[in-house]
Amino acid sequence: MSDPQASSTSEESFISHLVELRDRLLRSLIAVGVVFGVLCLYPGPGQIYDFLAAPLTAALPEGTKMVAIGVITPFMVPLKVTAMVAFLVALPFILYQAWAFVAPGLYPHERRLGLPLIISSTLLFLLGMAFCYYFVFGQVFRFITSFAPKSITPAPDIEAYLSFVMTMFIAFGLAFEVPVALVVLVKLGVVDVAKLKEWRPYFIVGAFVVAAIVTPPDVVSQLALAIPMCLLYEIGILAARFVSPRVKEGGGGQSSTGS
Repeated sequence: MSDPQASSTSEESFISHLVELRDRLLRSLIAVGVVFGVLCLYPGPGQIYDFLAAPLTAALPEGTKMVAIGVITPFMVPLKVTAMVAFLVALPFILYQAWAFVAPGLYPHERRLGLPLIISSTLLFLLGMAFCYYFVFGQVFRFITSFAPKSITPAPDIEAYLSFVMTMFIAFGLAFEVPVALVVLVKLGVVDVAKLKEWRPYFIVGAFVVAAIVTPPDVVSQLALAIPMCLLYEIGILAARFVSPRVKEGGGGQSSTGS
């Protein structure tokens, strides 16, 4: 027969975890909302979108502006961009809430590895976005506009531009997570450093295939994604050495004690 007291205790524990999860989600949403409100006041959604659109507008012919096809697009798109920036600004607090929720259930060695991984993965994702904005966008837009016929005046739609930017940000952000993924795989024992070195040629080919699929059909953006992925793969191999399980020497001698 099951113990009613133990069952009641486990049920209370489960409910308390749900309450804690709810509270931490609410705190994260409130943090995003507060940052969103501040950004709406200063510098304002319009200025934030202008900053996001700067690489494209700099590449367009002089006097050319972007267009808004939808009726409420000029209002909604800047708000979407502001909400995205608010989420990125509040991301450290959100990750802290997630970490505080799962940390009590981890072993000490998992906690020691988990926090550096969260911090490094966040910084690498933001670094990938920054690399895309400050380097890739300018090269790509200049390359694309140089191919436009003289009889055509490029006037991109702001909503289509936002969709393109989000796709590129996610692609470069995830690409910069390669070192973290390799460290986790090695730490979990899925692969070892020797196997990662053996897979190097296949990863290089895969990086160029992914870059060809995700980025626009130009050589500049494809190289700008594939080459950093290959370099980050090498960095991941170096970082994986520090978490790779060490094999104890002489471990096989114990199996011969029965002879």
